[in-house]
Amino acid sequence: MKLRTLTTLLVAGAVAFLAGCAAYHKAPAGHEGHAAAAAATPAAAERTDVLYSCACGPECKCGSVGLKPGNCKCGKPMEWGHVVRIEGDTAFVCTCKEGCKCSADPNDPLKCGCGNALKQVSLKGTGLYFCNCGGKCACNVLSDKPGQCKCGMELKQSN
Repeated sequence: MKLRTLTTLLVAGAVAFLAGCAAYHKAPAGHEGHAAAAAATPAAAERTDVLYSCACGPECKCGSVGLKPGNCKCGKPMEWGHVVRIEGDTAFVCTCKEGCKCSADPNDPLKCGCGNALKQVSLKGTGLYFCNCGGKCACNVLSDKPGQCKCGMELKQSN
């Protein structure tokens, strides 16, 4: 009887663990798994993948980024975007309509699923913390404070 209970608990734990991984690492159109996991806990309902950045064009080198709306160093409003992946200190950001939850296009890693080109935003020198666990991880957590990614790794601070 004890072996059956232990086996049941181990199987239930493995299923819960895998369901959590699938919600954060699977990247279907619209991130349905991530949205369901986020809706399950009130604290997770707040998005952690939103990044505001300078929208003045490639000639502008102000490098302004933030986690909240505001103006660039050059005075113009920063644009809303959401991070679809982070490589090194570079965030790949979808800049389609605010609230979008699309993922990277599986056929073109430089486009988001909605068809827009991904904007490359340097996080270097911003002081922001971000998840950079590599591989197929899609945590895309950004923060102004130290903490942990959704995958459990410590957030990295960009110097």
